[in-house]
Amino acid sequence: MLIIVFAESAIERVPETLWSHPSVVKSARRVGKRPGQMLLDRSYHHAAMVKLENAEKRGRPDIIHFGLLESFGTPLNREGLLKVYVHTIDDHVMILDPETRLPKNYNRFIGLMEQLYETGRVPSSGRALIELKKKDFPSLIKELNATRVIALTRVGEPKTLTEVAEKLSLEGRSVAVVGGFSHGHFTERVLRAADELVSIDPDTLEASIVASRLIYAFEGAIGLPEKRVGSLFKGT
Repeated sequence: MLIIVFAESAIERVPETLWSHPSVVKSARRVGKRPGQMLLDRSYHHAAMVKLENAEKRGRPDIIHFGLLESFGTPLNREGLLKVYVHTIDDHVMILDPETRLPKNYNRFIGLMEQLYETGRVPSSGRALIELKKKDFPSLIKELNATRVIALTRVGEPKTLTEVAEKLSLEGRSVAVVGGFSHGHFTERVLRAADELVSIDPDTLEASIVASRLIYAFEGAIGLPEKRVGSLFKGT
């Protein structure tokens, strides 16, 4: 089992301090919502975010959209061997059912996330496919009861993804931590919660690329491609 946590992800509601900014008011009127019901999005709220604390790490919900789509479509997930959590920069945790079919359309994804923040779960009744809970990163890691936590960060020890995947594959409940933001670094509380810090490339890679390549390497480490291809021959 591989557990991926997108940490300090750049997805959150528009902070109250920005509700009266013209760019926020304009976008709220356009979609017919109150400012506090919308997700912060740099594409629309860049002018309002100029003086926002840690602005470089915020307002990019598209990063999680791509990351989740890449992760949920993999053979590892279809085999029931992948679990994905999203820890947000405002200390919420999204718990996603592996069978969740996320919308590929970005605007529909935003609508889904805004609904999640509003109701705490999606759908609002019946079996929950996505839940949102107020929780910080160390608390999440503690609850996951992981046998090993590896954070992928530019400040870590240089290793290939193959090496990382092989090490994770030997653990019962291994956790890989991927930054859910475009710029900056993990905070100290994230780094302290990890057993190991690893750098997999000299360049900054997008979260969706890191997640998909890690999943592929993990699949190879546990022999999943051979197993799935072998099932094709059994069916002929």
